[in-house]
Amino acid sequence: MSSPPVAPPGDLDSTVAAVDPTLVVALAGGLSGTDALAWLSIGAFVLALGLAWNGVADVPRYVAAAAWVLFGVFWLSMVPYYYYDAQSPLQTVLALAALPLCAYTGYLLFGGRESLFLLTKAVAIMGIIYLPAETIPFVRRWLIETVAVQTHWGMELLGHSPGIDEAVNGYESRFDFDPDETVTGRTTYIVMACTGIGSISIFGGLIAAVKAPLGRKLTAFAIAVGVIWILNLARNVFVGLASPWGWFQYEPLIYVTTELMGAPESQTSYLVAHNFIAQLLAVVALVAITYLLVRILPEILEPLEDVLFILTGNEYDLADALDTDVRADGGREK
Repeated sequence: MSSPPVAPPGDLDSTVAAVDPTLVVALAGGLSGTDALAWLSIGAFVLALGLAWNGVADVPRYVAAAAWVLFGVFWLSMVPYYYYDAQSPLQTVLALAALPLCAYTGYLLFGGRESLFLLTKAVAIMGIIYLPAETIPFVRRWLIETVAVQTHWGMELLGHSPGIDEAVNGYESRFDFDPDETVTGRTTYIVMACTGIGSISIFGGLIAAVKAPLGRKLTAFAIAVGVIWILNLARNVFVGLASPWGWFQYEPLIYVTTELMGAPESQTSYLVAHNFIAQLLAVVALVAITYLLVRILPEILEPLEDVLFILTGNEYDLADALDTDVRADGGREK
């Protein structure tokens, strides 16, 4: 199958991966290169911030600009993975767009847009949160197996109790549906991207990067983690049941997945549930969570304004648009 047994850093938290031992072997040799690119780019971000913190003139901007370009190259290197292996149109488009957007960000930094150091700091912290969880074995195992158990609880609430056994990735994270009793004969298992750590790292980076009272930052982070964790488990349950029970085994969905995506017919429900419905809803959820956090921590609007400038070339005042503001001392306007 084309579903990824291991998720790359920073994606939109794809939920569950269908079992395919041949793909595990195929990807095993290539993941170290992408991990190295990710670590190198995040390391360059941290170096730039360290130089700026120590008062070094100009050099931090140049290092940060190079880090952004390197970050874009990392995402470009993921395009074949998203297109051929994950078969995710959304993630493929985002990865393709990342290089020019990151390169433009580096260009703006190189040209003197100092405000982008806050966005740079946010991305650096995102990497610091995500990469250790992705690459430290015992942390990775704990996250994957904990989410697998909790997802199974969710399935049991809906009347399904397949049990959990060892997946081809070596973790106790595979839902042991009987292939002779299900519609498609397929099952799924939890991978790192199913844990929600990608989305948690995004909001953790934004929250940690801005200047605001610690109490509001902790409140915002706790809410973000709680909401993401619950929504992520719901998504895992949805995809984990849709795949074996064939919830979307209908034309023209079968035509799209078999003729246009080259997948076997039995994988249709997985691809529709995971790559279309779940990933699109994940984008909606990220926007909704952002809006919720803005009401608590409006300071995160500053890096988001820079993101909009990079995307559109126009300056925005999101605080005014959303009718929220922050005083110079870090308190909120009444």
